[in-house]
Amino acid sequence: MRPAQGPSLPERPVFYYDLASPECWLAAERINAELPQVPVWQPVHLPTVLGAAEVGASTGRSEEVGASERRAAVEHVAAERGLLPVRWPEPFPADTALAMRAAIFAQASGRAVAFSLAAFRQAFAAGRDLGDPDNVVIAAAACELHPRAVLKGIDTRSVRERLEAACVQAAAAGVRSLPAVRAGTEILEGADAVERAAALLSGLPASA
Repeated sequence: MRPAQGPSLPERPVFYYDLASPECWLAAERINAELPQVPVWQPVHLPTVLGAAEVGASTGRSEEVGASERRAAVEHVAAERGLLPVRWPEPFPADTALAMRAAIFAQASGRAVAFSLAAFRQAFAAGRDLGDPDNVVIAAAACELHPRAVLKGIDTRSVRERLEAACVQAAAAGVRSLPAVRAGTEILEGADAVERAAALLSGLPASA
């Protein structure tokens, strides 16, 4: 946990996520129910966040674990929480630059949550590559976004600029790994970010 940086703090908590991350998927499936206040869902592309922060990609995860251990941990948590069995996309991790632009596009019409949950489930419950535009369109259709509008929107300059700005703002706030939750004056990161944010926002002592 570190103090959030930047000139102003949002009144609502902010959930930063990248659709490439299964840990973000696990957080996304429960964050709205766990926090005492529904957060702003802010799509970001982690490599761009780290580039804006001028730190190496190796700091993008709170724990350095092997690929097999990481998969096993995600599968265990998903089963424990009653989620669908994990099916891993190929390649993993996927290049989600296109999918994150689609999330930014969905955000403009108030569909960031619906699109992102659909996309996460496409990736980690159906095992589909979000680097493939067809799979992004399937997720978009699930939240009533027209496929042609999405494909056109994700290539616009305005969407690219909004994603870039979101990444720069996340880096300026102190985000260095995902999932991350901005709660008041704190940035909480890692697999237990949701639980610690819930405790902080509820005025309870967060576990060490």
